[in-house]
Amino acid sequence: MAEAGKPTTKTLRPDLEESVDFEKSENVFITGDNLEVLKILQESYLDKIDMIYIDPPYNTGKDFVYSDKFQKSEEELLEDMDLLDDQGQKKIGLTKNEKSSARYHSDWLNMMYPRLVLARNLLKESGIIFISIDDNEQANLKSICDEIFGEENFCGQYVWKRTDTPANLSKTVRQSTEFIFSYKKGYIDRFYGVQKYSSSNNGLMNQSNSVHKLEFPENIVDTNLPDGIYEAGRYGTESYDINLLEKTEVRNKVFIKPVILEGKFKWGQEYLNAELKKGTKISIKTKAFSPSYEKEEYDREVPPSLIDRSVGVTVNEIAQKYLDSLFDRSGLFTNPKPVDLIEYLVEFQNNKNLLILDFFAGSATTADAVMQLNAEDGGNRKYILCTLDEEVAEKSAAKEAGYQTIDQISRERIRRAAQEIQEEHPETIGKQDYGFRAYRLDSSNFKDVGQKPGVFTQKNLFDSVSNIKEARSGFDLLFQIMLTWGMELSLPVVQSEIDGIRVFDVAEGSLFACFADDMTESVIRKIAKERPLRAVFKDESFANSAGKINLMQIFKEESPETKVKVV
Repeated sequence: MAEAGKPTTKTLRPDLEESVDFEKSENVFITGDNLEVLKILQESYLDKIDMIYIDPPYNTGKDFVYSDKFQKSEEELLEDMDLLDDQGQKKIGLTKNEKSSARYHSDWLNMMYPRLVLARNLLKESGIIFISIDDNEQANLKSICDEIFGEENFCGQYVWKRTDTPANLSKTVRQSTEFIFSYKKGYIDRFYGVQKYSSSNNGLMNQSNSVHKLEFPENIVDTNLPDGIYEAGRYGTESYDINLLEKTEVRNKVFIKPVILEGKFKWGQEYLNAELKKGTKISIKTKAFSPSYEKEEYDREVPPSLIDRSVGVTVNEIAQKYLDSLFDRSGLFTNPKPVDLIEYLVEFQNNKNLLILDFFAGSATTADAVMQLNAEDGGNRKYILCTLDEEVAEKSAAKEAGYQTIDQISRERIRRAAQEIQEEHPETIGKQDYGFRAYRLDSSNFKDVGQKPGVFTQKNLFDSVSNIKEARSGFDLLFQIMLTWGMELSLPVVQSEIDGIRVFDVAEGSLFACFADDMTESVIRKIAKERPLRAVFKDESFANSAGKINLMQIFKEESPETKVKVV
């Protein structure tokens, strides 16, 4: 709980070499510890994320790479739980089995808890989070999610059939499924599953409904009844009474006069009228005068709790074959999630303009799914992915292929998937966003100059003349300032020159930034005349305090509404 509230001193630095179409793309790929990244994103993406999907590392009893520092040592924990004897040793009878460790669940939950707290902050009120999990922490994850998101915001637990060939590792069950928890932050209308199709007509009668009247207009209802006039009276069956209230007429398989019926109908008149406007077809095929309907297009059904091939979602084996084919090499990732699983979850919200976050990005399936969906339906969904630069194992397929870290493979998967999708959907080239902006978690671009005088020596005194670290570019400074001001990482950035000095324009005047070493009054005045919402300059660009005072005075004259900052 405390960890979620601790501020971060880190920032994100743009990585132009690893990016694809940096200037135009609105997708974001971040390398670094997701706890720190989530803290950095709090200002810029508070209440802005539509959907989060995460597939965190499952708790198998082995070490995991998210090595957060916890407050209590193993010895302190054992002492609190009265598991030490008078000599400070573990009491006899305690096994060394990992699952019997007092911290077996605690370490994993301590890793997850602050990340979920921060993730909730980023969700819109209409936002949804999906979390993949197996049996090891399923119950405990449910408990902390109920606490963080609210038990009343639990949308459901889905069971995904992950494999057709479950392993024989247990003597009690061959595990072929995993779980996906779903929580909302605030309000959602409903989830949308697969499109419903009907191979036969649907009856309009329902025994539990009250008796009421429905009037079907002339030349609307088709029929198999012979041509002729049908007198008012009692029709129906033993199960359903149907009264024809006024006589009607059939000609050429259509009722050419209104059909006014009384019975136990599912629909009321207002709903019937709305369906007829949508193109729903009404038929009366029998002498019982029992009406049925066939919709032009059926609503998408609420998703069932089981996710398998019946809703178009495949298994790990299919996902593995796809990934191996994409890289023309096997084994770079093991047990990747299928693209169609993420596509299926994304479509629950029935929205083509979602902003989707995955902060355990792994093999980057989420990015692949977003690009696939956009190509198929012309959507404008965007993603933010985050993964660690975890080193690949020695003597692994990834190492043999020349990859050093997981994030390298993730970015390459996005590039290859984008290329394949464009080959399959050439009509989307130039219309869809197949790029991404790459960023890396790093320390602040600014030095810690708030030190006591006694700390300085002759050796390091001149190091404090500039408050900016060596090898940090204006681009680095720009994005740290943007994050500080709560601006999104995907905003367009245009570089131009004023009197030979480089100036950054973010989102058409939302922010002007200039980090030149020597700032002239002419440049300042020209920037001010653009009347940006915000303007930022480098402290050492000004020779003295008078220069900064002059800066503020110029903006006061030319653009008094601009927020000006010197860093």
